[in-house]
Amino acid sequence: MSSTNFAAAQERVLERRRRREAEAQQRLAQQQRTSVINHPALKRLPYPLSTLPQSGLWLWNAISGREGIRPAFRVGQVDAELLDEELLGLLKGQVGDALKYFGPHLREDWSHEVQLLLRAILFKLSIWDHDASYGAALQSLKYIDSRSKGPVHSTPTKVQKSLYGLLTVGGRYAWDKWEDWLVAQEGGYEEPSQEVRSLSRLRNFLSTTHSIAAFISFLVFLVNGRYRTLVDRLLRMRLTPPSAQASREVSFEYLNRQLVWHAFTEFLLFLLPLVGISRWRRWVSRAWRKTASALRSSTSTEDDYQTVKQGELAFLPERTCAICYKDTNENGATEGEVMASSGGIIGSAQTDITNPYETIPCGCVYCFVCIVQKLEGEEGEGWVCLRCGEIVKKCKPWNGDVLEETPRQSTSGKIVGFAMDDAISVSSEPTYENTVDER
Repeated sequence: MSSTNFAAAQERVLERRRRREAEAQQRLAQQQRTSVINHPALKRLPYPLSTLPQSGLWLWNAISGREGIRPAFRVGQVDAELLDEELLGLLKGQVGDALKYFGPHLREDWSHEVQLLLRAILFKLSIWDHDASYGAALQSLKYIDSRSKGPVHSTPTKVQKSLYGLLTVGGRYAWDKWEDWLVAQEGGYEEPSQEVRSLSRLRNFLSTTHSIAAFISFLVFLVNGRYRTLVDRLLRMRLTPPSAQASREVSFEYLNRQLVWHAFTEFLLFLLPLVGISRWRRWVSRAWRKTASALRSSTSTEDDYQTVKQGELAFLPERTCAICYKDTNENGATEGEVMASSGGIIGSAQTDITNPYETIPCGCVYCFVCIVQKLEGEEGEGWVCLRCGEIVKKCKPWNGDVLEETPRQSTSGKIVGFAMDDAISVSSEPTYENTVDER
């Protein structure tokens, strides 16, 4: 195509575009003339009332306007917020599990400070550095400054991100601490003061107002898909795809991985009873015990070699049932850890042996119910004793607390015996026979 023909084609395209714009303007003007809000009766109303129809129309156009939001990705924005909350919950749970070893009260006393630290770290590593939270990044979304006009959207300014972090991180922490303080003041034994009651009413008013405003903002978000939260609406920040070629399909890759993992675990739960994992565990324990005994015998001489108990809980006193102790103290692994956690005292009244039974052949003593359950669970293959490490297949009542009295031998040489007369009489008295053994 020559340059003359190309210029003529461009002129024809521009002419058709101008004609369509003119027709659209004429239709808009016609709609405004025939609209109900331009009725002469409404224009004759007093000043404040005459502007209400125009204001309502402008408000509706502002709410339902869809410019610059192609596509809106409402589902992706909501999912991004849920993913961020789930990530925060997972991190909080892991930190809580780590703090419980330093005291059970730390997790509750410092929960707000832990959330403040985690939110600050997540905000710095996600929104401040990359203009998108982790949930938004998984949904292929990022924050933009909606005040910018033009085909290319600009990233949020440092002032916007600073205010966002101040409201979402510091604001939540301050609000939670304030609520806890008011609850502590109201829940005491004394009657709360007038200032506390006033602050409590103010807290309820602010909470209710925020809830209503958040609900209205979310309804507007469902209509136009612009601002997901109140903070986004106040700071004029919204989530959009990084490019216009973004796909609107929701990614189900994480769901596929979850389904595969569940199928794998169900297959293992079906397979392990057939394989007999307890049998392999006993075989490994026997091999390890034989190897340890061989190494110990090779490094020891015949003079100083002594057979000692090598069970998992051999350090427990004899009055303590090792099975009960292991069930109630799952975290205690070694004797040093148990002694450190219990202050030097091992066992308690809950772990003392009741109805003692001894195992065969090692003779270790356990509770009757505990040892019978363990032996029945092994299905005749034998159970590894927790005290000595032997394979136990039977048990019997413990006779350690039965005392057999031995007959005492007389040292005086006298034997006293009693005899009854053959004659039956009412006044008959029993007589005794005194026999002296002359030795």
